[in-house]
Amino acid sequence: QVQLVESGGGLVQAGGSRRLSCAASGRTFSSYTMAWFRQAPGKERDFVAAINWSGSSTSYADSVKGRFTISRDNAKNTVWLQMNSLKPEDTAVYYCAAKGETKSIPTTKRAGFGSWGQGTQVIVSS
Repeated sequence: QVQLVESGGGLVQAGGSRRLSCAASGRTFSSYTMAWFRQAPGKERDFVAAINWSGSSTSYADSVKGRFTISRDNAKNTVWLQMNSLKPEDTAVYYCAAKGETKSIPTTKRAGFGSWGQGTQVIVSS
């Protein structure tokens, strides 16, 4: 299993940008699909973005497509979520997640991820 620590959350105005980071422990980071999920108050934890083990394939929720970008650096054991054109409805706790797999198409279903970070809060003010 891999340990995950998110950072980069905070308060941002609508239309602004924010970059979240997720640092992973362990020497097998390159064997994991990495993903971001988010959970707004009173709502389910929803898929945001995922990236496969090599970084060659990504997947996004329709609500963030064209605004958010997921990337990774296996040498740094880090995955990022660049969030642009933020909207108040993007307000949530953002969680980093990892699934041990080397598939070309990354898993996007929450149940498939066995390692989770503690979350980082993003608040988008209107």
